[in-house]
Amino acid sequence: MINDKIKKIIEENPVAFATSNNNIPNVIAIAYIKVVSDNEILITDNYMNGSKENLLKNPNVCLAVWDRDWNGYKIIGTAQYLTNGKWFDHIKELPENKDCPAKGAILVSVTEIRELS
Repeated sequence: MINDKIKKIIEENPVAFATSNNNIPNVIAIAYIKVVSDNEILITDNYMNGSKENLLKNPNVCLAVWDRDWNGYKIIGTAQYLTNGKWFDHIKELPENKDCPAKGAILVSVTEIRELS
């Protein structure tokens, strides 16, 4: 599902990350994000509050990303919030998290990708 073109756009641009709980939406900007397989995306929780709370109650998420030429994608999936294990250890090792708290890893399993138009 996530090909090289989509991966490049995801990893080289800020991403809007949307969660919700009790029909109240929340969206934040994510600067550091990694594609870890053809249907999984890894996000670091450095300073999340509302997003983390929402994820623990409702795993459904949506991401939007686009480049300077307005090529972009809407990505729908479900997320797991992890505070131990392989993916948590991985985010702790990332250079961009060197001086950050890296409180948790969010593993998004992608179920659908739509081109933004």
